[in-house]
Amino acid sequence: MEIRKSTESDVGRMMEIFAHARRFMAEHGNPNQWGPRNWPPEALIRQDIEEGNSYVCIDEGRIVGTFFFVFGKDAEPTYAVITGGAWLDDSPYGVIHRIASDGTKKGVGECCINWALQQCPHLRVDTHEDNKVVQNCSKSWALSTAARSIWKRTVLRDLPMKKPCRNCAERPVLRI
Repeated sequence: MEIRKSTESDVGRMMEIFAHARRFMAEHGNPNQWGPRNWPPEALIRQDIEEGNSYVCIDEGRIVGTFFFVFGKDAEPTYAVITGGAWLDDSPYGVIHRIASDGTKKGVGECCINWALQQCPHLRVDTHEDNKVVQNCSKSWALSTAARSIWKRTVLRDLPMKKPCRNCAERPVLRI
């Protein structure tokens, strides 16, 4: 699987993938995270692309997944205040959001996490408290629960991958 930066021409396909993800989430006990708000809005996806933080996953020439990734000291402002725990350290970190797949390729989420860890070994990921699918996947991603954010989302923190990603090259290369 290849991961590259998203372009404006990818937006239509990305919105199809997000629609599939909303249906999947609703069918798996999480209808409220993205569903009622029709999240994420196209304007946000276009902004992510313009700012260089949107990525797509390509398998056999077809976009099968998408996600947001950014790196920095304060990459996610909502992570500044968490309750019931603490981050493992205060170093710069990568943030991954809005992982979504069209459901045709198994392991897209794992590939995204693996790629992000290769860009930055300190990764913070969060999800809605009803998103049991991502919470269960995080166990295989070798992430541990650090605390809860002020938004009542389960916040996850990085550790090295336990095993290589099954669906991406050993060291995926960012192709721009």
